[in-house]
Amino acid sequence: MIRQRPIELLAPARNLECGMEAINHGADAVYIGAPRFGARAAAGNSLEDIAALVRYAHLYNARIYVTVNTILKDDELQDTEAMIWDLYRAGVDALIVQDMGITRLKFPPIPLHASTQMDNRTSQKVKFLAEAGFRQVVLARELTLEEIAAIHRDCPDTPLEVFVHGALCVSYSGQCYASQACYGRSANRGECAQFCRLGFDLVDADGKVIVRNKHLLSLKDMNQSENLEALLDAGASSLKIEGRLKDVSYVKNVTAYYRQRLDAILKRRKEYCRASSGSVRLDFRPQLDKSFSRGFTDYFVRGRNAGIFSFDTPKSLGEEMGTVKEIRGNYLTVAGVKPFSNGDGICFLDEQGRLQGFRVNRVENNKLFPQEMPRVKPKTVLYRNFDQEFEKQMQKKSAERKIAVSMTLAENNFGFTLSLEDEDDNRISVVLPRVKELARTPQADNLRNQLGKLGNTPFECTRLDLVLTDNWFIPSSEIADLRRRAVEKMLEARRINYPAELAVLPVTHHAFPEKELTYLGNVMNKEAFGFYHQHGVKRIAPAFEQEAPREAVLMFCKHCIRYSMGWCPQHQKVRSPYREPFYLVSGDGRRFRLQFDCKACQMKVMAEE
Repeated sequence: MIRQRPIELLAPARNLECGMEAINHGADAVYIGAPRFGARAAAGNSLEDIAALVRYAHLYNARIYVTVNTILKDDELQDTEAMIWDLYRAGVDALIVQDMGITRLKFPPIPLHASTQMDNRTSQKVKFLAEAGFRQVVLARELTLEEIAAIHRDCPDTPLEVFVHGALCVSYSGQCYASQACYGRSANRGECAQFCRLGFDLVDADGKVIVRNKHLLSLKDMNQSENLEALLDAGASSLKIEGRLKDVSYVKNVTAYYRQRLDAILKRRKEYCRASSGSVRLDFRPQLDKSFSRGFTDYFVRGRNAGIFSFDTPKSLGEEMGTVKEIRGNYLTVAGVKPFSNGDGICFLDEQGRLQGFRVNRVENNKLFPQEMPRVKPKTVLYRNFDQEFEKQMQKKSAERKIAVSMTLAENNFGFTLSLEDEDDNRISVVLPRVKELARTPQADNLRNQLGKLGNTPFECTRLDLVLTDNWFIPSSEIADLRRRAVEKMLEARRINYPAELAVLPVTHHAFPEKELTYLGNVMNKEAFGFYHQHGVKRIAPAFEQEAPREAVLMFCKHCIRYSMGWCPQHQKVRSPYREPFYLVSGDGRRFRLQFDCKACQMKVMAEE
């Protein structure tokens, strides 16, 4: 018998509505921001909403993870501890954390997941975290298939979570200090100012401008939909969609798309199975290019490539629709194969590479009548970044998720028994005491019809057996009541039998992989200092937010501007025609020196003193 590995599709939720729709559209788990101390300060949620989401998700054996993944000040530890107990009492399945100080608080038996903010990219780090009691580790986005596979080989019993879709930070997560250095807004405390999406000039050591006003640190969005099976084979068991600030339309569309792709793999590969219950039926066709994206890249999963950056714009381009054929007085004609709709949002890059856009007022075949005529030239490529008809569809009910049940109506000595068994082997029975009386007309069809009316419940009947010795009469009202009581009892059975995981953190003293921590350790409170001392770290520098070192590296990037310009001495064997060091110069005149570490295949961004 094949031992199956459960595969989790993990979707984001900005709020309760997004979380419930993620479940409806196929998520096996949802991650959502805590009331405070999540890595998206703008995405906090009330305890009441989190508890409501937990109740809904657990009906489908889906899990709810709450992000508490900022670094904490000493005076925040007590409030964090109280909040964690509240989350535990709300039934949350796990916390995603960054600050090791949390592990030394008075803690309920709730599992911990190691946030990608911990910079998890080596087997040694993952092993350490697993021994420290972490049940799942979120890997750095920059890893290749081979690197993921190596970690899985070394840590075969540790569930590995990998990002498969959404926005990319240009710096390793947890290792970006640009926002704090420039604006006093810490990315490690959920206040990132998106420095990497700004426009910069690229200037050489002699002051020559190599590139002017381009978004040189802005990456395309991740899309691993073609690599899902390879990621599973490498050892990933949780596939994570980014987007805790995204709207409900994004969550519905992207979750449904990955659910379909993943189900197709699970159908073929019996060694993998779903991590939750129920099947999803959609009222639309999921399409990734209908939702926000800066264009797509599979990043470094299959090695370094030139298609990861989006220098022209950090905004969403959407789907390519065709090219401008000609421009007339109040309309333009388009050569393309996709139909437009009244109200569509269209964008294009002008001759200077700047993003421009317009709203379509009216469509006649391939003629677009904009609300205001744009300055656009023939042969310009048009993109649709707002699909009016698709968005209308997304605002309606677009999916339902049903748990399969089999039903049996049988007679007993004093009436009838209705038994239900669901796809997770929960079984219940309810009894209808009734004197048996023969019906004047055949009852089987009516009984099947009445019992099968499960439309407003989480269930669908996939088999219905009537085990009766004669054509007994049962009023429709009594059958309906029997069915209602059976559904309520099955819902209660699912709640009682939900496979909750409890986890008590061990007290450990095993050695941390490093003996010294610089500001990159993000240690901000006394409990975090205590944790690392307990695990053999001899010297610990305070967090950047407390004490910024001179000449600190603000970003550690796998993305390399020298490579993107075609001047990589390692991969492209080409020397730059410009004298280094290179500088990024922002619109407000700040200068940032670039340092290229070819041995580590990294680019470092440093503030110029």
